[in-house]
Amino acid sequence: MSRIAYYRSSSVDQSVEAQRVALGGGFDREFMDEAVSGAVLAADRPGFAELLAYVRDGDLVCVYAVDRLGRDALDVQATVRKLLQKNVKVEVRGLGLIGPGAGELVLAVLAQVADMERHRIAERCASGRAAARASLVATGKTHRGKVSLGRPKACSVDEVVKWRKENSASVSDTARHFNISVPTVKRYCASVKQI
Repeated sequence: MSRIAYYRSSSVDQSVEAQRVALGGGFDREFMDEAVSGAVLAADRPGFAELLAYVRDGDLVCVYAVDRLGRDALDVQATVRKLLQKNVKVEVRGLGLIGPGAGELVLAVLAQVADMERHRIAERCASGRAAARASLVATGKTHRGKVSLGRPKACSVDEVVKWRKENSASVSDTARHFNISVPTVKRYCASVKQI
């Protein structure tokens, strides 16, 4: 019997190290998917697909949270069922061992709740963006008082374009002068030419 861990992080800024620490270590094998969105089916994630090919009868797969097992409630259920059919035990931190029958039912309910929460977060984000756009059109500022959607500009487009023109500067010299990236200078210059 092998004790196996699976970790997933959804962006390059996140690390699986917190999951590793929370699960306590001491694993025979570890599989991971870093910078892989939770929207990807579990079987389509390279690390998880490798885990599915590796596990054998009697192995124990440990995960940090229910959402690591799939993208939504149906995927979580299918993934757990696949593992249980191979006679592989599944342990979710905080829930314990998930077995056939009642364990699957509890997991299904929790996966559904997690899926519902993910949809509510998406709805709140969309609602916030709509409110920001409406307020920006009506008042010139978002509902939070910002003058634009997204990240604020590093510096004024007009100022960058004017300085570059007055100094006959290259794109890279302009970027260094304003401490911004070359692509930002190019984007600023292109936006002024389109106007």
